[in-house]
Amino acid sequence: MVIALSFIICHLSFSPAGAQTLLSLDSCRAMALRNSKQLGVAAIKQDVAQNLRRSARTKYLPHVSAIGSYQYTSEELSLLNDQQKTSLSNIGTTAATGLQGLAGGVQQQLGQLGQMLGQMGVPMEAFQQMAGQMQQQMGQTLTNTAGLLNTEGQKIVDAFRTDTRNIFAGSILVTQPLFMGGAILALNRMADINEDMMQYSADVRSQAVLYGVDQAYWQVVSLKHKQELAQSFLDVVKKLDSDVQKMIEEGVATRSEGLSVSVKVNEAEMTLQKVNDGLTLSRMLLCQKIGLPLKEPVILVDENAESLATVTLQPQLDVQQAVENRPELKMLGSAVDLSHEATNLLRAANLPQVALTGGYAISNPNVLNGFEKKFGGFWNVGVLVRIPIWNWGDVAYKVRASKGATAIANLELDEARDLIELQVNQSTLKVEEANKRLAMAQTAIERAEENLRVANVGFQEGVITPTTVMEAQTAWLQARSQLIDAQIDVRLSQVDLQKALGILNP
Repeated sequence: MVIALSFIICHLSFSPAGAQTLLSLDSCRAMALRNSKQLGVAAIKQDVAQNLRRSARTKYLPHVSAIGSYQYTSEELSLLNDQQKTSLSNIGTTAATGLQGLAGGVQQQLGQLGQMLGQMGVPMEAFQQMAGQMQQQMGQTLTNTAGLLNTEGQKIVDAFRTDTRNIFAGSILVTQPLFMGGAILALNRMADINEDMMQYSADVRSQAVLYGVDQAYWQVVSLKHKQELAQSFLDVVKKLDSDVQKMIEEGVATRSEGLSVSVKVNEAEMTLQKVNDGLTLSRMLLCQKIGLPLKEPVILVDENAESLATVTLQPQLDVQQAVENRPELKMLGSAVDLSHEATNLLRAANLPQVALTGGYAISNPNVLNGFEKKFGGFWNVGVLVRIPIWNWGDVAYKVRASKGATAIANLELDEARDLIELQVNQSTLKVEEANKRLAMAQTAIERAEENLRVANVGFQEGVITPTTVMEAQTAWLQARSQLIDAQIDVRLSQVDLQKALGILNP
């Protein structure tokens, strides 16, 4: 039934320009919840917390990353020094120089052999011609051999050249955590707790919005009834002023009495003007809270209700219910849990950490087959173990500090429980007092109305003065105003108790 009424009222809120919008308390609450910027902020924070939780879950999974680099160096790496390079490049020349001594010895032996053969009668010309040819061939062979060895030596020098002035490298790395000292578990629990805290924070903001809307709503209703009361009182006082003026003309009333009544008329007009101004501002405040233009003409369902306290809430002194339902306590409890997990996260830094790694690496130049000026790569897999040995007590100090923060959070939680228990007791007493004041105000209004009736009858019969009638009217006005205040107090005290118990929901 309430949902249907809210739907109808919300539909009526989209009426044509110039028409008045009819709103109930439920529709005002719904509009305020939709319009609240703070609730919008809370919703965004909840979304942020959800994404942080999802991010924490990814810490269990392997992570893949790609790395690429290029480096230019002014000098290249050299495996041979300059002396070795020179020796290898001139290895043939060096060898030829050594062999020339051998060739000289051979030439000397040939000369001696020629002399011996000449003594034996062998012709010297043929032998010398043969020796010359041998020396020429030997010289040519040494020259060719020296050139060939120099070429091969230069090839060796070139083969040992690294050409590392331009280095290209890249790798794909896969890392799978195996044991991180409980850090990942603590991080995920912290993310879950943070998400719960954002939900509790949204509940706190929602209750604050509802509480503010209820305050503004009943303020408008109260001032509307007081406006009608002030208008009625002004009409009554004006009628009395008219009657007194006629009596003055007939000589049965004094001018002083007429002036007293006129002053009362002015006071009633000023009171009505103040109420009108207050009502206008209160409507603006309500419109601002529910997201309507400040000057939007709105009418509240309870403005014309004869009784504003038709439903009374029996006071419930249930501190345990408040402890279980209040989102503020849930937030503080989550803060304690969050501090515990922060301690575990810090303590994990002192425990061993194990991760499985694997990947593929490439580089240019590469050394997989000597130094090659092209890309080459290889697969790799391994286990990474990190064991903290000494950090000068850094982690221990942080753990102690975190434990101190946990102790503070526990004390704040205990203090909040005590304050909420006090708040529940105070709200319960306020409801009881509001119900009592309402009963007293109802009795007082009955007496004030009877007193006013008797005064009016006596004034008409001429046995009561205008001053007495004004006193009766003023007493009736006060009693009526007190009745309106008592009825509004009953409503607001019920809202206070609902908020204290944590059951103020849309």
